[in-house]
Amino acid sequence: MVRFFAKYKFFGIFLFVLSVIIIIIIYNILNPKERLPVYQPNMVTNELVDSTVQEVRKYHTIADFELYNQNGDTITQEFYNDKIYVADFFFTTCTTICPIMTDHMLQIQEELKNDPEVLLLSHTVIPQADSVPQLKKYAVEKGVNDDKWNLVTGDKKQIYELARKSYLAAKSEGDAGPFDLIHTENFVLVDKKKRIRGFYDGTDPEAIQDLLHDIKVLKKD
Repeated sequence: MVRFFAKYKFFGIFLFVLSVIIIIIIYNILNPKERLPVYQPNMVTNELVDSTVQEVRKYHTIADFELYNQNGDTITQEFYNDKIYVADFFFTTCTTICPIMTDHMLQIQEELKNDPEVLLLSHTVIPQADSVPQLKKYAVEKGVNDDKWNLVTGDKKQIYELARKSYLAAKSEGDAGPFDLIHTENFVLVDKKKRIRGFYDGTDPEAIQDLLHDIKVLKKD
């Protein structure tokens, strides 16, 4: 009997290892890892995307930028290196969707206040009115955490190109009054490689819960 087991022990080990591998494969098939899509411009409705990038199908990332936050500090892509962040577009005197969006950004700020991996970034779409002092006033009134959330202003052309060529989150046509860009309610989730991983309705409480869930998924990815 001992001789029998000695003869076939390597075969038994092989069967055991093979069984473990099969069990792992079956488990992964039945319980697939949740992953977020990587959005490309061709996956987004054309009205939100500049015509020069509408056909891009791969390798899309957020372009480099240089803007100024509520404290007058220069904010570039470097500030968000190796960070997950949520971006949106707004203006401080907006009385329609912006107050709701800001309240939801504040909710995200509170939920993730102790998470150094996740930051927030809001771009004004009327930089000629939303100066650094105006952004600071707004930030103080709303309770913005300067370490977590940048409200940025700067060159109008750069901001508009970011909105339509990078974040794919603004319209260029419609009744925009004196301004030629209409921001949307979109919150944009950006990963550590500067890729877009999700769009969320910043006025919808359920969408905010989806966003918070997806941030957790992204952190595990």
